[in-house]
Amino acid sequence: MDQQQEPPEPALADRERAVLALERRGFPGPGAKERAIREELGLAPVRYYQLLNALLDDPRALAHDPVTVNRLRRVREARRSER
Repeated sequence: MDQQQEPPEPALADRERAVLALERRGFPGPGAKERAIREELGLAPVRYYQLLNALLDDPRALAHDPVTVNRLRRVREARRSER
């Protein structure tokens, strides 16, 4: 019997991988991360955080970088519980 397989999900786009890569880095002081977001990704910080938040719910992002995604999910949940 030949089982039908679902087509694989498309890989993360370059920009999505770049967002996760930037999030893995540490930044020395205030403003450094926002500057890197603008200079390296060409995004406004607000748009960056919108993309990042969507990535945290994307199973492809979890498969690509589980350590970063799980850490950020914990941070997000902690912030939500503080409200």
